[in-house]
Amino acid sequence: MSDNLKLQNYTRPVLKIPNGEKNLLLHSCCAPCSGEIIEGLAASKIKTTVYFYNPNIHPVDEYEIRKEENRRFCEKVAFDCIDGDYDKENWFERIKGLENEPERGERCTKCFDMRFERSALFAYENGFNVYATTLGISRWKDMDQINDSGHRAASRYESISYWDFNWRKNGGSSRMIEISKREHFYQQEYCGCVYSLRDTNRWRRKNNKDRIIRGIKFY
Repeated sequence: MSDNLKLQNYTRPVLKIPNGEKNLLLHSCCAPCSGEIIEGLAASKIKTTVYFYNPNIHPVDEYEIRKEENRRFCEKVAFDCIDGDYDKENWFERIKGLENEPERGERCTKCFDMRFERSALFAYENGFNVYATTLGISRWKDMDQINDSGHRAASRYESISYWDFNWRKNGGSSRMIEISKREHFYQQEYCGCVYSLRDTNRWRRKNNKDRIIRGIKFY
C-alpha cells in the first residue's frame, strides 16, 4: 500500500480473493463507490488493477469527470487504472427499447451485462482469474441483480470467476461516505445514463426541487 494513504480506525477484516488467487481485476463505476473497496484491498495487500469501463455515463464531460476522479484515487494508492473504451453507441444499441424501464429494471440488467462482459473479457485476455465490481456497495443498487450479471459474464470463460463479496458489510457503506468526504470526491447526483438523468430531473420537478447541475458538487 502506498505510504501516501493513511488509514485511520480501519476495521474491515483482511480480505482474501477466492481460490487463493493473488491478483484481482476490479471494475469500477466511480470514485465514491470505489474508495472504501480500494482502501480495503490496499490494506489487505491485494494486487489490484482497476478497470474503468462505463459507456453508460452521459454526457461525455460527465464521463471524463468521473473517470478522472477514479484515476486520481488509484494513483494515491498506487493501483494501476485501465481506461476502457467509451463505446456509447454500442451501449445505446444494447438497451434499445428499454428507454422507459425504471431504475433497477431490465435496462439496468442489460447495462450491467455489457459492462461485466467487457470486464470478464479483459480479465481473460490479461491473465486475471478473478474479477469484481464496486457497483454493489451502493444501497441504491440491487445487489442480486448486479451479482447475477457478474456471474453470468464470468461463466463465458472456464478460467474466470466473479467475486461477489458483500462490500456493504462491516460498515463498508458508512466508510464509503466518510472516504468520499475526506477525498472530496465529485458527487454525482444520478446513476450515470441519460435516462437516469431524465428520470431524476423529473422526480425533482415533481417535488419542487432544482434540476441537476452537473460538474459542480463535491463531497
